[in-house]
Amino acid sequence: MSELPYLAAEIQSVGTPTLWGVTIAAVLGLLVLDFLVTRKPHEVSMREALGWSAFYVALPLAFGAWLWSRYGSQQGIEYLTGYLVEKSLSVDNLFVFMLLLAAFAVPAELAQRALLYGIAGALVLRAVFIAVGAAALQTLDFAFLLFAIILIATAVKLLRDALSGHEQEVDISKMRSVRLLRRFMPVTEEYHGPKMAVRLDGRRTLTPFALVVVALLATDVVFAVDSVPAVYGITEDPYLVFATNAFALLGLRALYFVLHAALSRLVHLSYGLAIILAFIGVKLGLHWAHGIWKGVPEIPTLASLGVIVGVLVIVTLTSLRATRKTGQGEREVVVERH
Repeated sequence: MSELPYLAAEIQSVGTPTLWGVTIAAVLGLLVLDFLVTRKPHEVSMREALGWSAFYVALPLAFGAWLWSRYGSQQGIEYLTGYLVEKSLSVDNLFVFMLLLAAFAVPAELAQRALLYGIAGALVLRAVFIAVGAAALQTLDFAFLLFAIILIATAVKLLRDALSGHEQEVDISKMRSVRLLRRFMPVTEEYHGPKMAVRLDGRRTLTPFALVVVALLATDVVFAVDSVPAVYGITEDPYLVFATNAFALLGLRALYFVLHAALSRLVHLSYGLAIILAFIGVKLGLHWAHGIWKGVPEIPTLASLGVIVGVLVIVTLTSLRATRKTGQGEREVVVERH
């Protein structure tokens, strides 16, 4: 099968080796900074969470402004649109993190360290998926169609779960990663600070904190499968895909504590995410078809940005309206502990 026209040459990327190096070094530096901040376990105050959240919102926006001025409006819009998509998906990621922390009864002072391990793991997994995705786009003429199918299937699952009334379900006793750890090593009943293993009665024993970290990393795999194809539907530039994922993930630790109370009020978020993923899936499908027949129209990135912003605004307003009377969310969750 002959290559599609848009696969005939390598994808043009704004990411020079120098820019890649600086970006990766900056991401690693920010992760180290976060680990230093959480070195001494403590309960996060709202003031601290707001301060870090403001920093992690200002940083990617400033980077986007630099990209716009340096490389032009097209790259700037692609970056900002991709960042908005990834940030939206990360909010749903946070909701699952919240369920896991509640299911494992993680002490408040250990929550941010657990989240940081989950974020670090997510960054590594996203980097792997981004590299695989870039290779697929270079070598497979049906890669865009495959990504489109993945996103539309995910959108259908999100919509079905939302309509069933059980949007998220966490049963830690059924998680394969947790069951595997418990099969090979004993687990203590109590937390021992941020330690993942301790020695009891001369035997190395895992702590519940280790199970939390493994569970968070397992969920990272699921979210990587959705998020990477979603942002490739906005831009084909691997560097921009990595940058949007990295900036969206880095601020999750602080954002979790800011949105902890508000997350349960976003009762229509899954509907919005389903619409966004389905829309990007259609966009990818049209892009693939356009490579075969030029008569197939494509959806401009600026139009995509408008649709995504519009959907997020609508589901946020309708969620707040739906939960206004009770003052709390009606988003149903199921957390089982055994």
